[in-house]
This record gives sequence, C-alpha cells and structure tokens, in this order.
Amino acid sequence: MALALCLQVLCSLCGWLSLYISFCHLNKHRSYEWSCRLVTFTHGVLSIGLSAYIGFIDGPWPFTHPGSPNTPLQVHVLCLTLGYFIFDLGWCIYFQSEGTLMLAHHTLSILGIIMALVLGESGTEVNAVLFGSELTNPLLQMRWFLRETGHYHSFTGDVVDFLFVALFTGVRIGVGARLLFCEMVSPTPKWFVKAGGVAMYAVSWCFMFSIWRFAWRKSIKKYHAWRSRRSEERQLKHNRHLKIH
Repeated sequence: MALALCLQVLCSLCGWLSLYISFCHLNKHRSYEWSCRLVTFTHGVLSIGLSAYIGFIDGPWPFTHPGSPNTPLQVHVLCLTLGYFIFDLGWCIYFQSEGTLMLAHHTLSILGIIMALVLGESGTEVNAVLFGSELTNPLLQMRWFLRETGHYHSFTGDVVDFLFVALFTGVRIGVGARLLFCEMVSPTPKWFVKAGGVAMYAVSWCFMFSIWRFAWRKSIKKYHAWRSRRSEERQLKHNRHLKIH
C-alpha cells in the first residue's frame, strides 16, 4: 500500500514537472514564474473540480464525518495534490520567490496530506481544506497575469480583486471556522490532525490580515481618485458656465 502511494505521488510530481517544462518551451519569451503560475492555475482549477465532486457528490460530508476512512477517490486526489505541492515548494525554494508565510503554508499542506495518507483517514476534511484553499487560487493567478500584461488597472482587475477578497473571507475564514469547529468537537479525528487544522486556519488568518490591508489601501485609493474626478468635472462645468455668461 505504501509503495503504491509513493508511486502515485511520484507520477504526480513527474506530471507537474513535465507540464512546467512544456509551458517553459511554449513560453520562451516569458519568465520561469509565468510558466510556474500556469501550472499553479491548472492545478487550482483541477483540484477545485475534483475536491468539489468529492465533497458535494461522492462524500462523505466533511462537516458531519471528519476523521472517516479515506475513499479511493480521495486518495488519488490527495496524491495528485501532494505531487504538486512538492513541485511548487521546490520551485519556490530554488527561485526564492516566496516569503516565510507561503513556505509555511506549503509545508503544512504537504504534512497534512501525508498524514491523511499514512493514517488512511481524515481525507474527508483534508479534501475540504484543499477545496477552500484552492478556490481563490485561480483568481490570485489571474491577478498576477493581469499585472504582467498591463491590464490590472481596469474593470477586470477590480472584479478579480473583489471576488478574491470576498471568497477568501467567506470561504477560507467563514466556512473554514465552521469546519474547524466540527473537527475539534468530533471525537473521531486524531489530536494531531486537529492541531494541523488549527495551524492551517492560523495561516489563513495571517493571509487574511495582509489581504484586508491591501483591500483597505486600494479602496481608499479608489475613493480619492473618484473624488478627484468629481472635483475636476465640477470645475469643468463651472468653467463652461462662466464662458456662456
């Protein structure tokens, strides 16, 4: 069983690495980060779809069955995601592109997935955490791509930022709190699984503080820009009125 899991993770790692190399060849005029973020975007979309199917259709429901035995589909998805996180953590360390908080997030994710696979249980809530964590990831990558292509300061950029902040606050913080509560009050999950859940939720709050600061600064900037435009419009109307009279 352990050998089969290791082979699945190794295949996943090779698959993500191959995809990254393919993106690098297809985007030779772009940076390595561009290709890595394409891989991240692909993983985000794929993991959202798979984890949503597991949570909402295949089951079991994470809010009522935390600590339940892993299903075969959960194991496959966790192995797929573990391979990705190993790839991305290695890339971030090699290129030194991320700070301590993101490295801590990736490390906790890897340890959490390994723990669920080794125990053969708690894949239900780990899959739910995967869904909540990856739900905002495509938006985060879209934001970066918009910046790189010079289209961030537009209506599209504002929509992406709004959806990112709203989903992060509502899902990772709001729904995440409910999931953590269900995990903590249930007698089924192991104590170290619960501790891992607390650690992941604490990391989400650290991200949340940074996101709220960004949202506040952008809102204030937008407000001042709006007031400046209104002032200029009033001045133009006043000048036209003087010319007429």
